[in-house]
Amino acid sequence: MADQTAVVEVLVKPSPIAAWFHYLMTHPVIEVDGQKYAVKWGTSRVPVTPGTHCISVYFRYRGQKSARLAEASKEFSIAEACMHVTARLGPRNGSTFRFEEPVARRQ
Repeated sequence: MADQTAVVEVLVKPSPIAAWFHYLMTHPVIEVDGQKYAVKWGTSRVPVTPGTHCISVYFRYRGQKSARLAEASKEFSIAEACMHVTARLGPRNGSTFRFEEPVARRQ
């Protein structure tokens, strides 16, 4: 059924070295198939349909509306229920997000 929905749980983590700065001055954005979701650092749930999707994660400084800093993208497939993805920001200025291998979960 094409109208079934699944959920991707995305854990977006700053580098431990600069976490205090990112929590205060930036906010992450998750983009799935071109749909943007302004989120908080931590875990967010994004509804998707079963199938193949493209996810991008980046951050913006507070007040910015178009920046895509430290952007990283990955294609993923989801068949049912829920999948967990972790995007971790690298430690240096100019580092990008790294995706850890997703783990399928049942709800």
